[in-house]
Amino acid sequence: MNLLVQFLVFPGMLFTAGAGLVTSWVDRKLTARVQMRQGPPLLQPFFDVAKLMVKETCVPEGCPGWLFLSAPIIGLAGVSMASMILCQAMWKPEATFSGDLIVVMYLLAFPSLAVILGAFASRNPLASLGGSREMKLVMAYELPFILTACVPIIWAQSIQLGNILSAPSVDRTVSGVLAFVFSAIAMQARLTRVPFDIPEAECELGGGVLIEYSGPPLAFYKLTQAMMLFTGPMYLLVLYGGGLSFSQGWMTAGLGVLKLVGVIVLIVLIRNTAPRLRIDQAMKLLWGPVTFGAILAVLLAWGGF
Repeated sequence: MNLLVQFLVFPGMLFTAGAGLVTSWVDRKLTARVQMRQGPPLLQPFFDVAKLMVKETCVPEGCPGWLFLSAPIIGLAGVSMASMILCQAMWKPEATFSGDLIVVMYLLAFPSLAVILGAFASRNPLASLGGSREMKLVMAYELPFILTACVPIIWAQSIQLGNILSAPSVDRTVSGVLAFVFSAIAMQARLTRVPFDIPEAECELGGGVLIEYSGPPLAFYKLTQAMMLFTGPMYLLVLYGGGLSFSQGWMTAGLGVLKLVGVIVLIVLIRNTAPRLRIDQAMKLLWGPVTFGAILAVLLAWGGF
């Protein structure tokens, strides 16, 4: 029962949903400021999701309805579980389990899998094209994403998040800084933020993978995207920034919060200053310089740098 409460309430689904919607507001507010606009009020992302929850759900004719409607739930469950494990690791490092980092990396792939399943289940040509782009993007960013995670594993000599957080922070090493940079690029692709918002590409595909979704299923997708915008930076903070711990004093906790906000602001600024890449350009970037940079970071970590 306690585990169910943790998954559904804190630090799981409800907590991550609230934090993700606030992060989404920061994204929209900062974007508006960059574009010299006022931006939405704080509760606007909450109102948007609530409005979608009371809208009608339309299922395309001839599509497998059970897959079309269950795909958003897969993504929502994955990001909720990943956030719960990451938060538990920061607040109770001694309660983590062996291999939880690998579990988190698998769970972070669920939102992309949900998008792919929903896109192909909708039987819409534009959605299928967006789903195909999502698949290619996943294949492109997974390799550097895994390679960069090897750097904190090497320094901590463990794949357990509690041990990684207990080890000296890798942000003071050359390999750690490089791993953070290339992992942040891979995370930008995982979040499908500009310049990697290729699967949706509103001006080309009219929403792409989500073009056939409406009502609560669309709300679940939007909520998952907001939750990933919070969970992705938190993953980077845990692996490369020492995490967020209130047990070590308010100064340390405050520094951790500033690091988390800094990563979120970095993601938003990249979104507002970079042009969208074509899918072939994105794959060349991720399989080329980003992957080679990740390999260099791993080699430097093995050398003790």
